[in-house]
Order: sequence, then structure tokens, then C-alpha cells
Amino acid sequence: MENVHAKPTTALWLMLSVVLVALNLRPSMAAVGPLLSSIRGDVPLSFSTASLLTMLPVMAMGLAMFFGIGLGKRLGEHRSIVLSLVVIGLATLSRLFLDSAAELILSAIAAGVGIALIQALMPALIKSHFRDNVSLFMGLYVTAIMGGAALAASFSPFIQVQTGSWRIGLAIWAVLAVLALLFWYAQRAALPPLPPAGAGPQESFFGNRRAWLLAIFFGLGTASYTCVLAWLAPYYVEQGWSEQNAGLLLGFLTAMEVVSGLITPAIANRRQDKRSVVAVLLVLIIAGFCGLILSPQHLTLLWPCLLGLGIGGLFPMSLILSLDHLDNPRRAGGLTAFVQGIGYLIAGVSPLIAGMIRDQLGSFEWAWWSLTAVVVVMLLIVLRFDPRHYARHIR
Repeated sequence: MENVHAKPTTALWLMLSVVLVALNLRPSMAAVGPLLSSIRGDVPLSFSTASLLTMLPVMAMGLAMFFGIGLGKRLGEHRSIVLSLVVIGLATLSRLFLDSAAELILSAIAAGVGIALIQALMPALIKSHFRDNVSLFMGLYVTAIMGGAALAASFSPFIQVQTGSWRIGLAIWAVLAVLALLFWYAQRAALPPLPPAGAGPQESFFGNRRAWLLAIFFGLGTASYTCVLAWLAPYYVEQGWSEQNAGLLLGFLTAMEVVSGLITPAIANRRQDKRSVVAVLLVLIIAGFCGLILSPQHLTLLWPCLLGLGIGGLFPMSLILSLDHLDNPRRAGGLTAFVQGIGYLIAGVSPLIAGMIRDQLGSFEWAWWSLTAVVVVMLLIVLRFDPRHYARHIR
């Protein structure tokens, strides 16, 4: 197969299209937290029920991830992503007309399915078309995902203030899907099919212990991301902040995720052993959670900065660790789809648990402590990912 990285102009336009697609993968979730108080004013929602707006799409992402690779084989990767963008766009636009919690949750689930199908396919496409710089381009792709979250978290409250409607603040992000569709469709000729996975009983990773360890690691890391996305803004609203300022703080955190998502994979790109890089990211997350608990009103920008730098780098590095285990792009894509599928199912319950803790104990602090303990466990897990032994664990 002729790789697009041999044609710089084609590669540039394809990467721009990948970035625009990736921008659509978080606004449907990231816009909810900063607007939650206004949403709860119109739609009866407890904190536990409100957590379903983050939990259920993440769970849907986990389940749909297992079908994404199969859909890509049947329809082709390009058409599958077109279909997914249409689903995300329609689900987002439907929020203009929602009147109940059930309808809002249903729109979130539909968006989650579309997001999952894209995330199941994109790592394999990147490994195939940019195989000389996989870490670098995975970093750019994941950074764009977090950039979409930053845009939604920062500007949804502003749009609500300007329009007087939280529904418009949620639905306006359908514009991103239209833009991505235009660019992605124009790249259809630049995307030949992925090479076959090869012979052998290697399609399923359910019986592989290393695949499960990678999935658990990704799931625990994503739990931190989803909880922060769902509850950081409400946490600071409870501390006396306005919705707009709390949304801007979440936007600042996601901006730090973008910075780390760009820089960290670039640093790790030429390293075979990436464990030290990942360990530094985990320490930053621990420090951020501790500051959030012990001193939320002092050094207010420092704690979201540390959390953003840690989480922002951890997301792409978790996927890169999975991709590094296998050379064949389709098989590596299958592994990352498995890792994300199981991982999102694990991460999906975390906002609900945090919301239940808030409802029962009247504070998010114990949720932050629980996540701190989870990240300490991840520090122990990452020691297992020695690249010298990858072939022994997954063939």
C-alpha cells in the first residue's frame, strides 16, 4: 500500500481532516458540566442522575468500540467515519429541542456511539498512514480531542449568556461535525483500505492478560479524565464560583491537556521505553488532586494546570503503549479498540460513583481522594510495560 506520508501535501490535508474529526469527540460531554446548574433549573436532575450524562455516553463508547473495527471492515474506514460524524452531529443538534432528562441522556448515548466508532478506527489509520511518527501524530490527534473539550467547556457558558439558552450552548457544537464532514469527505481518495491483520487466531484479545492490563490501565486513567470533566466545574460552583468562571477553569485545565498532549508524545516519540514519561504524568495528576482537596481556593490555577498536564499526556501515552505492542496496523488498531472498549466501560462508572459520593457525603473531596489512590495503583502497573518483553505478551 502507498502510504500518504510519502506525499507531504496529501499527508498535511489528511492530518488536518483527522484533527477536525477529533474536535468532535468531546464537546457533547464537555459542554454539560459548566451548564449543569442551568440544566438542573429546567430539568429535574440529582447529581447522581446528572452523572449519567457523562457516564452513559462513555459506557456506550465502550460497548460500541467492539463493533467499530467490524464496521470499518464492512463499510470501509472512510465511510464509517462519515456515518459516525453524521450521528454525532444529529445527536448534538437534537439538544435544541430537548425537554426531559431522558431525552438529554438519549442524545448523549447516541453521540457516545458515534464517538466510539471513530475512536475504534482512527489509531489504526494513523499507524498505517504515519507509521514513521506514530507517537507524534497520535499526540496531535488526541490533542485535538482534548481541544474540542476545551472549546466546549470554555465557550458553552458564554454562548448560554449571549443567547439566554443552555440548549443552544449544548447544540451549537454540531457546527464542528459539519466542518469535519466537509474535510473528511474530500480525503476519500487518500485513504486506501488498511492491510489485513494476517493469519492466525489473533483477532480476539479477550483471552490475553496483557491486553486486559493495558485496558485496565487505560480505564483507570480515563476515569480521572471523565470525573474531572463531569465534576470540576460543579465543584467550584459549590465553592462559590460563577458558572462562567468555573467553566473557564475547566477550559484552562483542558487547555493544559492540549499542551501536554502535544509535547509529551513528541518527547516520547523516539524512546522505545516510555515508562518514565508515563510515571511523571501520573505524579503530576496525584499532585493536582491533592491540591484540589487540600487548598482549592489557593493557587487556584496550579491544581488544574497539574491535572491538565498529567491527564493530557496520559491519554495519548496510554494508547501509544498499546500501539507499540504490535507492528501490523490493523492488529494494533484491534488491540487499541479492545483497550478502549474495556477501558471506557471501567471509566464510565466513575462519574456515577463520584456523583453518588457527592449526594451521600455532601462533598466531592472523597471522590478526589479515591481517584488519587487509583493513580497510585497506576504507578505500580506502568512498571510492567517493559518494551523488551512486548513480543512475549502479545504476538
